[in-house]
Amino acid sequence: MTSLWLNDAEVPARLRLTPGSRFDTVVIGGGLTGLVTALLLAESGVEVAVVEGSRVGAGTTGATTGKVSLLQGTRAQRIRRRHTASTLREYVAANSEGQQWLLRFCTEHGVAVQHVAALTYAQSEDEIGAVRAEFDATQQAGLPTELIDKLDVPFPAYGAVRLADQAQVDPMAVLAALAAEVESHAAQIYESTTVRGVRKGPNGDLIVETEHGDLGAGTVILATGTPILDRGGFFARLTAQRSYLAAFRLDEPFPRDMYISAGQPTRSLRYAPTPDGDVLLVGGNGHVVGRTRSERKKVDDLLSWAQTWFPTAEPMQEWSAQDYSPVGELPYVGPLLPGQDNILVGTGYAKWGLTNGVAAALALAGRITGKPPSWADALASWRPGELKSLPSAGFANSAVAQQLTTGWLRMAAHTTNQAPAEGCGTVERRGLRPTATCTVDGTTTELSAVCPHLYGIVRWNDAERSWDCPLHGSRFAPDGTPLEGPATKPLTPLSAPHTL
Repeated sequence: MTSLWLNDAEVPARLRLTPGSRFDTVVIGGGLTGLVTALLLAESGVEVAVVEGSRVGAGTTGATTGKVSLLQGTRAQRIRRRHTASTLREYVAANSEGQQWLLRFCTEHGVAVQHVAALTYAQSEDEIGAVRAEFDATQQAGLPTELIDKLDVPFPAYGAVRLADQAQVDPMAVLAALAAEVESHAAQIYESTTVRGVRKGPNGDLIVETEHGDLGAGTVILATGTPILDRGGFFARLTAQRSYLAAFRLDEPFPRDMYISAGQPTRSLRYAPTPDGDVLLVGGNGHVVGRTRSERKKVDDLLSWAQTWFPTAEPMQEWSAQDYSPVGELPYVGPLLPGQDNILVGTGYAKWGLTNGVAAALALAGRITGKPPSWADALASWRPGELKSLPSAGFANSAVAQQLTTGWLRMAAHTTNQAPAEGCGTVERRGLRPTATCTVDGTTTELSAVCPHLYGIVRWNDAERSWDCPLHGSRFAPDGTPLEGPATKPLTPLSAPHTL
């Protein structure tokens, strides 16, 4: 499953880390937050380097819908239920500044932007209340939204809240321009370099441990989706979610604005220009990573919905993305541990990373340079009001505990000793050992089924041919290589791969 944005992406490969260097700041993660933070710091004269485990854009940013909007589904009302009206206004101010910065950067660097309206719509009568609540919350936050009763769309819609003059982009085009601009300021970007950990070094420095050796840093910024370091317990304050996207060619008119449903299952739409003409993107069907019976059925349901309401829709590409939702509804931007400014983090964008990610970068860079934005406290990683999030955190972690228990019980009760069919994977007990076995491209691989992060039992993802952990969203390739999430170590091989 490959993102549409990667088809014609002009992002050159970069060298892996040469160990032994030292930088004022090391940014871990080559997505939007990481690159914008690096650029802002480099522009301020800070010696900075970016370390990316795969390629620039290989994570969430390169798979996003590309929506740059201040109307974000039903985010405003959810934030307002947990926080004060002033906090909601600060959240909107942060996203507005992030949006303006990104669009200004695109204009200055020739990155195409389509200016369109954003709509949160009711796909059934049951969702009308949520649409009206979002209108009220966005009005309270100072956004010039409007309520509309009728939509000129072919799919079911019972009214919407609308915000004019929002934007959409090709996220890989943005990242390509950002990476080039970072390097033009003499900042280094290292690819294919997985960070294993961070430890204290001499003279107050930090040592960033990578698969290719160590490098020194005065400050480390974790821009990795979810923090790869377990300090601060962010894995327990975030829920990892997988959602799906598909691109379609159509022989009929289709909507030109950006749409997202107010309820579940989520339906998100936008158009995208391509060299062969405009295509329709349809996304949704999100779920907690590793907690669905079949990811493939989620994708097929999305395709079926699109072809039901757009009869000429011809699927051309499908892919997925991973996002992290904070239990307290607001992103976490700031110290990994309270009072310690040498390791900073930006996470918890709840699928709206093109504005929140830039806002996080502005706050992180401002913290280092001594010029934080006025709204930075609203996105703080440690807030006095965090106690209000404890019920949600408790619920999220009770679900994690249940997944941990049921995963081990399910594994203990399942033993076949048969190689899975092509494209399939099974988890079973081999002696006392939880074993994950899959067959991909004719090669059968046996691995430990125990996630090295916090020992959950992984599950086979039948859409992406990966092993996914239902505890905190770590994902692994068929050979056990880490793909994303908090895990930094691979699944342990139990035997040499063999062909059928």
